[in-house]
Amino acid sequence: MTNKKVYLKPNVVIEPLVDQWYAWPHLVSPATAAMNITGRHLQIMNSYIQAPHIHAAAVKNPKMLGGPFMDYEGGRLEEVKQLREDTLSKRRQMIEFSEAVKKLDQMLKAHNKGHSLESLYEEVPGLLKGYVELVYDLNHNPSFRFFEPLLYRSRYYDPSAQSIALWITENDERPFCLSTPRLNEPNVLQLNIPFSHEGIDVLSSMKRTAMDFDHIKGLLNITAENEPLFSTLFTEQEPATYEKYTGDKIRMRYMGHACILIETKDVSILVDPLISYYGYHSDVSHFSDIDLPDSIDYILITHNHQDHVLFETLLPLRHKVGKIIIPRTRSGALQDPNLKLMFDHIGFNNVIEIDEMESIDFGDTRITGVPFTGEHCDLDIKTKICYQVKIEEFSLLFVADSRIIEARLYEHIHSIVGDVDVIFLGMECDGAPLTWLYGPLLLEDISREKDGSRRLAGSDCEKGMGLINIFNPKEAYVYAMGQEPWVEFISSVKYTDESNPIVQSNKLLEACAKKGIVAERLYGEKELLYDKSKIELRETMA
Repeated sequence: MTNKKVYLKPNVVIEPLVDQWYAWPHLVSPATAAMNITGRHLQIMNSYIQAPHIHAAAVKNPKMLGGPFMDYEGGRLEEVKQLREDTLSKRRQMIEFSEAVKKLDQMLKAHNKGHSLESLYEEVPGLLKGYVELVYDLNHNPSFRFFEPLLYRSRYYDPSAQSIALWITENDERPFCLSTPRLNEPNVLQLNIPFSHEGIDVLSSMKRTAMDFDHIKGLLNITAENEPLFSTLFTEQEPATYEKYTGDKIRMRYMGHACILIETKDVSILVDPLISYYGYHSDVSHFSDIDLPDSIDYILITHNHQDHVLFETLLPLRHKVGKIIIPRTRSGALQDPNLKLMFDHIGFNNVIEIDEMESIDFGDTRITGVPFTGEHCDLDIKTKICYQVKIEEFSLLFVADSRIIEARLYEHIHSIVGDVDVIFLGMECDGAPLTWLYGPLLLEDISREKDGSRRLAGSDCEKGMGLINIFNPKEAYVYAMGQEPWVEFISSVKYTDESNPIVQSNKLLEACAKKGIVAERLYGEKELLYDKSKIELRETMA
């Protein structure tokens, strides 16, 4: 293949990893990474080594889907032991950081509540000195916050933990991403490069632009030993050409889960990118990366969960994105890592933060940040925002996984933004308990009853209709349900007709129909064309 111009095959996966675990935001931010190493990775590996048969049985049980069980059929024990030993050795400083955070929390709990915290700085564990500020809330409860920019410039942020795995896929089958590490496989090429590496951009662009094989081989430092496997990822066959939308309407394309592409002839906006990127046959009709524009003006991120900030989609898009808009945060709280800092350090230099009720205008388009409540287990997390996108007189509202806890909030918002034409509403209304995602960050145990009462839950029918009755949309779409097969390894969701989210969303669709509102639960793909001044359905793709 030397000196040949080649394309990257459409079904090549560019899978980001941290210490051989599937990369998600809490493994990049230094403080949350440390807590996940001790509170998730080491615990799962220790459990697997002690009782692999229990894991093998659990992953076959649909009720255990998404649990802390490694999916290697009880085998590969020596490799798991080696990964554990590598973690204990290479990430010793992160393990010590996690232990120091717990000691700091215990020290603050023992403090004589209400007295000045200044004298306690000498008792802060040495590893954390200069990285934390001690604070009270207004009820005199002591806590701490991180100077997170300093952590990214310390030994606690180590890009050498980052890598990418390259492999060819023919289906959507993968183990649940939070509980099964990526062990070595004969058909998977693992490259020890950080997420900021320019070679990822060049490699990704080769799905549409042919380049010299020798050039990309050199850029990624492919060894002679790995060249035969690397060469299987490329083809000389030219891919299909993307046809830019040039009409005078607004084109909306549902790409699956919470991902929506909005296009006019002048602008393209991609919301919460999670795309079935790979060109293989599927029983579920869906758009893939070939259906994305050659350049994307804006990406909108609603919140910092692994199914909305997906590196596997975002890294391959990095070379073609104008701006990424994210919710602003400066809390320094352990549970609320700074999203902009994370993007900055993995190679994105085009990130804009937006506040609640702040707007960004360009051409005939306005993007407004809207408050996002619920779905975060009552934790004080500020890195979350919904979006109103208004193109001329046409208004779309994306409320993601919001749970409409206090209707008056949205009445206040409505008084400012007015009615909308189309609303997109997440209704995964059961949601996982607090500890499923945030367990490694908790500094004291929580009862099972309390854990189950605080859930990563979206709106049910009553709360969803409350929102619809406030904003009076002409069309309502239920999305972000995690139903598509290419989302399962991230969401761990499998519904039946009796599942509460399906029952509740069916009720909402019926209620909308009675009000004369077009409504649908989205699945797979859908395309709609709208007039900029009034709602006008032109085309539908099921």
